[in-house]
Amino acid sequence: MHVFATNLKELVAEKTDGELELRLYPNSQLGEEQARMEQTMSSPNLNIASFAGISPVMPEIFVSAIPFLFEDFEAARTFFDEGDYWKAFDETLRERTGIEMLAVVEEGGFLAFTNDEKPIQAPEDFKGLRFRAMDPSQVALYEAFGASGTPIPWTEVYMALRTGVADGQMNPPMYIVMGSLYEVQKYLTLANIQYSDQFLVGNGAMLDGWDEQTRQAFLEAVDEANAMAREHNEAKVDERIAYLEEQGMQVIEPSEENLNAFREQGQPAYLEWLKTQDIEQRWIDMALEDAGMTQLAQ
Repeated sequence: MHVFATNLKELVAEKTDGELELRLYPNSQLGEEQARMEQTMSSPNLNIASFAGISPVMPEIFVSAIPFLFEDFEAARTFFDEGDYWKAFDETLRERTGIEMLAVVEEGGFLAFTNDEKPIQAPEDFKGLRFRAMDPSQVALYEAFGASGTPIPWTEVYMALRTGVADGQMNPPMYIVMGSLYEVQKYLTLANIQYSDQFLVGNGAMLDGWDEQTRQAFLEAVDEANAMAREHNEAKVDERIAYLEEQGMQVIEPSEENLNAFREQGQPAYLEWLKTQDIEQRWIDMALEDAGMTQLAQ
C-alpha cells in the first residue's frame, strides 16, 4: 500500500505540474477504517480502505471475495478492470455515499492457509483444527472444511498461534513474512483462496470540482501507480514464498483435484453466508458470471 501511495503522490505532482499535491498519512494516523471513510465522505480526501472500511456502507463488496473465484492475477485483474459486477459496484457506491472508487490495489498476492499441526493438501485435512478468522465469512469457510474458526484481531494473531489458541490462519505470503508467522507455523498451503486487495476511494465532490484536464491527469496517475503496484506485487510473491521456505516452512501446492475439492466445498458455504448479509442475488450472479462460473450462480 505504501509503495502505491508513494508512487501516486509523485505521479500526481508530475502529471498536474504541481497543481495537485498529496499528503500521505500512513499507519492510520487519521483514524481507523470507519473514521477514515466518514472523513472521505464529508471532506476532500482520498483513502485506501480495506473490506473493513467499505463493507459497512457497501456490504456487496464481500461478493468480490468469494473464495477460489480467480485462478491467477490475470483473472482477478480482468474481473475488476472489465467486469459488470465491479462497474455496477462503482456506480452504486457513488450513489449511496458520494465516494468514487478509483482503484483496486493489490496488497500481497493470494491468501494461503498456514498451520502448525499437519500438511494441508485437501479439505479433509482441516478436520479438528482451529483457525484464526478475520471475519464471520472466514468462519463459514473453515466450518465448510470441518475446522472451527475464531475471529482474532491481526495484532493478536502471532500470540494466538504461539500459545495454541489457534492452530492456523490464512493470509498472503507478505503478511506471513511481515508478522513473523513462520516462527509459529510449520506448513504453508498455496491454494489461491482469495485475491488480496484494498481500495483507493475519493470524495466525489472534490473530484467533480476539478477541471477536466486536472481530473484526467489525476486519473492517469492513479492508473499508472496501480500498474506499478501490480508489477511490484507479482514480482515479490515467489520471493516471499522462497523466504518462508528458507525459514523452515514446508510449502504445499495442492493438486488440481484437491483445488477443485476446496472450491466445491468452500464456495457454497460462503454463498450461504452472503445470503445472511442481505445482499441481493443479482450481485452474486453478476460476479460469478464475470468470473466464468455461471453454473454455480444457478
